[in-house]
Amino acid sequence: MNRPSHSCFCYQGTEILQKNGIKTIRKVSVKNGKGHKSVTKYRKGKRLGTIKKTLHGGHLRLIEERKFIPGLFEDCCIVNYKRKSRKKIMS
Repeated sequence: MNRPSHSCFCYQGTEILQKNGIKTIRKVSVKNGKGHKSVTKYRKGKRLGTIKKTLHGGHLRLIEERKFIPGLFEDCCIVNYKRKSRKKIMS
């Protein structure tokens, strides 16, 4: 039975960035020919949000060949993490 070469390929990669008190964790995971990428943001130890997407075949092939993929996480952006302000009710 002919299987694609990336069917038994496994890879995990994590990158942690910290800027202005916000920690960003970017992960890539490939197992048995299927993979996903995720971005999680934290502020003061609390998770602000997570976004997770699947990787397509072209990116899987490049990861298996150990090549850099510029802009891999550009479509994984979390925008609704601004601080909420409370208004005082005057009576």
